[in-house]
Amino acid sequence: MTILNLTLDRASKTSLSEQIRLGIIGAIENGILVPGARLPSWVDLATQLGVARGTVRTAYERLTDAQLVVSSRAGGTRVSDHTGVTRPSTKTVHSIETNQRSALYQHFLPGSAIFQNGVPASDCFPRILFARLRARAARDEVEALASYPDPRGEHELRREIAAHLALSRGIECLPSQIFISGGFTGALGVALQVIQAEGQKAWVENPGFLPSRMALELSRLKTVPVPVDEEGLDVGYGELHAPDAAIALVTPGQQAPLGLTLSLARRVRLLEWARRADAWIIEDDYLGELQLRRRAAPALASLDRAGRVIHIGSFSKTISPTLRLGFVVAPVPLVPRFEEVVACLATAPGPAVQLATAEFMRDGHYMRHLRRMKRIYASRSDAVLAALETRGFEVYPSGLAVVLRLADGVDDKRIVQEAYAYGLAPGPLSRWYCSEATQRSGLLLGVATTIERQLPNACDRLHQLIRKFT
Repeated sequence: MTILNLTLDRASKTSLSEQIRLGIIGAIENGILVPGARLPSWVDLATQLGVARGTVRTAYERLTDAQLVVSSRAGGTRVSDHTGVTRPSTKTVHSIETNQRSALYQHFLPGSAIFQNGVPASDCFPRILFARLRARAARDEVEALASYPDPRGEHELRREIAAHLALSRGIECLPSQIFISGGFTGALGVALQVIQAEGQKAWVENPGFLPSRMALELSRLKTVPVPVDEEGLDVGYGELHAPDAAIALVTPGQQAPLGLTLSLARRVRLLEWARRADAWIIEDDYLGELQLRRRAAPALASLDRAGRVIHIGSFSKTISPTLRLGFVVAPVPLVPRFEEVVACLATAPGPAVQLATAEFMRDGHYMRHLRRMKRIYASRSDAVLAALETRGFEVYPSGLAVVLRLADGVDDKRIVQEAYAYGLAPGPLSRWYCSEATQRSGLLLGVATTIERQLPNACDRLHQLIRKFT
């Protein structure tokens, strides 16, 4: 029998039975009480501690309920053989949290910071108008008869998206081909469930969006990094190194993070490869028509005649990521499978936010908002470029960001980490690459959240930080 060295604080607000329970749990976690070790009877422990027998019995009963100890007449009270409460080291937990925040969770920052990527400008959105639409939609939802909403999404929103895509992205589709999702990630998850390509290869852009790459790997696909050059994805490289891939995940409109548009010749070749290989192309149209320098190229899906492109878009960059609204345009042959998957695994978000967005689009507010934001973003992008060029940096525009090149070997992640302390939120370019061998160092500076009056001080501070690490 193990002798327990428990110390009770009778002045504490924590009850004595709870102190006993916590003390025994601590002894199990620290290895003092190993699986199978016998505890004192509650009568003996009560005598040892100078407490009522019922106090110890209550603690033992709670430990039994939690399956940490087991009791029997023959064996007494013993530590369970399957406690499973081994505590991981603080160092390991800290390392995991740090890596996740740096890589996957970098864009989940509270509020908006200067140079932050992945979020639209909140200071220019017609908040009052959209709030009124959402409030009315929420009220109608509460007052309506209780029923299960369409898991594919509200028909009104699917109809508006189909009309918008025909005008802005050149995609001719029916509302029945559109499935509403919880943002881009929800749409990608549904698409991967539909394709069911576990164990097969998938082309990914190098550099490319880390969460998308990890989503493929979590779906047990073998990612094949395909380099990006001035024409976009190097399709020839992919055909040479993984001609039998089942999926190609691409950002053809504005490559993330470099901002390049996939050339027409590469588009045709990519579509021909997919048709010949019976592969699927997942088109991440993350910026849609938010092309600041020229007219946006039509979506890759607009050229697809073989039904091999799964088009994914969202309202995260055009309205707000808080909506958690995305959508998939499914090729006609895949529509029945998409219907099955969304009905069973990934129903659309609540109707109120969908109907408010549909009304926002139907009444022309969405298109007016986009036209206005293009002008504002273009102005902010020009201001960021000019401010950094005058300080001697190599910069160029990339969608809603500006890429600032750094010399190879410069630790851009350290610069980003230090920048957070000053209210700056650039992103490290190196983290977008698939391996250290192909990495380039640089900073991604979001322009949407960069107010021009704040720009001089922000650029001066950024300049100081770069000089510190170069």
